[in-house]
Amino acid sequence: MAGRLEGKVAIVTGAGRGIGRGEALALAKEGAAVVVNDLGGSTAGEGSDDTPAQEVVNEIEAGGGKAIANYQDVTDYEAASEIVKQALDTYGQLDIVVNNAGILRDRMVFNMSEEEWDAVISVHLKGTFNISKHASVLFRQQRSGRFINTGSESGLGSPGQPNYAAAKEGITAFTRSLASAMSRYDCTANSIRPRAATRMTLSPEMEAARQARIARGEARDGDEEGGGLAALDPNVVGMLVSYLASDEAQHINGGDFLVGGNEIGMLTRPTVAARVFAKGDIWEHDEVWERFPETIGKLMS
Repeated sequence: MAGRLEGKVAIVTGAGRGIGRGEALALAKEGAAVVVNDLGGSTAGEGSDDTPAQEVVNEIEAGGGKAIANYQDVTDYEAASEIVKQALDTYGQLDIVVNNAGILRDRMVFNMSEEEWDAVISVHLKGTFNISKHASVLFRQQRSGRFINTGSESGLGSPGQPNYAAAKEGITAFTRSLASAMSRYDCTANSIRPRAATRMTLSPEMEAARQARIARGEARDGDEEGGGLAALDPNVVGMLVSYLASDEAQHINGGDFLVGGNEIGMLTRPTVAARVFAKGDIWEHDEVWERFPETIGKLMS
């Protein structure tokens, strides 16, 4: 059954290919008009090309849906404002924001340059903030709206992606803050950790890096995207996104969801797993050295 987002307007960033394309198509399938944003750069964020975004628009329109292309760079604060403005100017409203735009600059931390760090943080984390900030002003005024942001399982500790991992886990934390801030205005914010085969996960550079991690014993064949997950259809991610964007998902806020293949899962928030207390009102220096190793320290061995 389609049409459950009829009358809604969505922005999807990084929607020209892969996961973003699948999200845009899923939202359009349910009746939403979609602003298809994509700079059209390489997986490393270099260059630009209008073609990917326009091709997705053409595909949506060929299926009877509504869409318009946008080629702005989400790392530019003012350009992000223009993306929101385009939705309002074209369709008169905005109801859904899907922050998906991203790039890769993989490197072990001791080999990573400042530029490689800054570029990935800027696209993923700042880009998510930029769009969300401008949309949140509108959502607060209209007292409705949906944010779906893109985290990653890499944020749980991928060794060759310190920039990407930091950005993605930052997005998850940002989403929790956004969910808390916007709930009083009847808005929701959730994050997803997609598993999908895309040009980012199946590029020669990613495959070479994956094989190197396997050779070093840092990963096993089949554990990562591009290995045993290579058959995962990125369009599956959009199915969950379209649901989270719906009125039916009004009660779902601050969630952290894994989605891909035949699985949808929910991650819990970090909690205190173990505690030890000082013998007195406050810890003494030597007491920490004595008691930590025999209590919490033992759990780490």
